[in-house]
Amino acid sequence: MRRLTAVEGLGSCTYIASDKTGTLTVNRQTVRRLLLPDGERFDVSGEAYDGVGAVTPTAGGGPDVATLQRVDALVQVGVLCNEATLQHDEGAWVHDGDAIDVALLALGYKRGISPFVARNDRVIRAEIPFESERRFSAVFFEHEGRSLVAMKGALETVLPHCRTMGTAAGAVPIDDGHIEALGRTLLQDGYRVLALAEGAVPSIPATVTEADLPPLTMLGLVGFIDPARPEARTAIAKCQTAGITVAMVTGDHPLTAFSIARDLGMSDDESQVIAGAELDALGGPESAAFGQAVARGRVFAQVSPMQKLQIVQTLRAQGHHVAVTGDGVNDAPALKAADISVAMGSGSDVTKDTASLIATDDNFASIEAGVEEGRFAYDNIRKVTYLLIATGAAEVTLFTLSLLAGLPLPLVAVQLLWLNLVTNGIQDVALAFEGGEPGTMRRPPRPPGEGIFNRLMIQQTVTAGLTMGVLVMVNWVVLLEMGFTESEARNRGLLLMVLLQNFHVFNARSEHESAFKVPLARNRVLVVGVLLAQGIHLLAMHVPFMQRVLEVAPVSAWEWAVPFVMASIIIVAMELFKWNRRATFKGVPQ
Repeated sequence: MRRLTAVEGLGSCTYIASDKTGTLTVNRQTVRRLLLPDGERFDVSGEAYDGVGAVTPTAGGGPDVATLQRVDALVQVGVLCNEATLQHDEGAWVHDGDAIDVALLALGYKRGISPFVARNDRVIRAEIPFESERRFSAVFFEHEGRSLVAMKGALETVLPHCRTMGTAAGAVPIDDGHIEALGRTLLQDGYRVLALAEGAVPSIPATVTEADLPPLTMLGLVGFIDPARPEARTAIAKCQTAGITVAMVTGDHPLTAFSIARDLGMSDDESQVIAGAELDALGGPESAAFGQAVARGRVFAQVSPMQKLQIVQTLRAQGHHVAVTGDGVNDAPALKAADISVAMGSGSDVTKDTASLIATDDNFASIEAGVEEGRFAYDNIRKVTYLLIATGAAEVTLFTLSLLAGLPLPLVAVQLLWLNLVTNGIQDVALAFEGGEPGTMRRPPRPPGEGIFNRLMIQQTVTAGLTMGVLVMVNWVVLLEMGFTESEARNRGLLLMVLLQNFHVFNARSEHESAFKVPLARNRVLVVGVLLAQGIHLLAMHVPFMQRVLEVAPVSAWEWAVPFVMASIIIVAMELFKWNRRATFKGVPQ
């Protein structure tokens, strides 16, 4: 928690815009499928980022040497056009960089292609690094007297640069429709797809841009699988039950994103998938159509960092309290615009500095747990506030009624100070340790603009304050009528007020449930606090110094039992209040 206010803020969010990779999935990108342009398919085994695994034909049997050479040419491009590292060091595999790039290096090891050997055999002259806006990367190099370029990226980005495709018969004119169909089969199975291509250039300029890319040969497609986190589905379901909309915002292809979203229970309707190109076509956040698309969407795919920012701004304009997750530098604007920003522990320093929270394990389930803890924290703030304001209202009521009746003041200043600083001061601290209520994540989030003093808070504060104030006032009047001196009556009145506070703190443990249904074991600190508050007051009544300061005196067991019974009336009054509220709002989440 980088900002304390984010604890409560996360609990009140109405919308979570989550990254996919690493947050909803395990961020263990693994190559599972290779497709050559002529349709030949290969399965890739092995889970970890190491060299354990093999590339085998999906249909079985053994491929010929020429086919394996085409597979290796595909793998070579993935190894060369790569910004990650993966090496065996001191008995362990160590990797650094983007998960996709690391997975490609692992694929290279499985085919016996060392990234270090492959790069040392070539003279790399220039590179176009990957950027989310361009959605590809390329490397220009010299090998065996030729100037070449290797390119990898999204299929729709690489395909326009290809004029031929590699087949068993050699390079033939490319069939865009055929390649797109191959890619679609992978996407529909939930794979993330990269296209790899290679080509020759006459010469390599010192500075290269996309315009320097020559006509390329499509070498094939690579299908990556990043399994959904097993716990993410349960966490998303809990958020949805709590009235929180959960959406995915990713740079992946819409079909891949939808496949994962469907598995996680986020969406089962393809109309809820909004692509970045569709958002561009709608004219930006100023248009009504853009706002309607954002409101409808549950999966935002192939979105740019600027579009992610626009989505967040639109959601806030629609009245949502938005939590956004991110890990890259490009996510910083969207995180800054969000009500609650959550950075991933594995993310960039820029993202962490921008965020108000950091999910150290990169797990969506931790965010859901944070929402629940945020609600617990806010509930406890309300409970403590209710306790303090209600007892204060009781004192105001008592003094107001006494003045209106023309009676002496029922308590002196030092007795009021004792009530507020000692008795209540112990109990409100103990109440702050109250455990979360089981039904917290079955209630909808509170309206973003609602203050702590909502209708319920005002109603219960007035009810409790009037009940306690009137009880002490009746006690004050009766004792004076019975001939007790003002000092004696104040002594018993102060005892009654302390007992009322002792009882009322149990009412404050839940704004909805009966005090008798809230187990004492959920807050043993409170039980100790109540006994301590009452014990300190009884001790003060017997210590001469405190007797003089507080103007109190000891009472017999019978004289203590009478105010004890009177004080229990506050439990009855608030139980009736809660019962009436439950009956009024039966079936309505509160």
